[in-house]
Amino acid sequence: MNRQKTLANTSSFEKYKKPTKREKFLAEMERVVPWKELYSLIEPFYPKAGKGRPPV
Repeated sequence: MNRQKTLANTSSFEKYKKPTKREKFLAEMERVVPWKELYSLIEPFYPKAGKGRPPV
């Protein structure tokens, strides 16, 4: 069943939308955390796809 559309969901009102705490937190994490360096540290220990049982 489709949900009823409201005026708040239309694109014209998105500029008035207040960012949620979650959105603020995630934006800050994207800005602060050096993701490429973190991935390079984790990658050697991360299981590779291939033969054997899939990781849990």
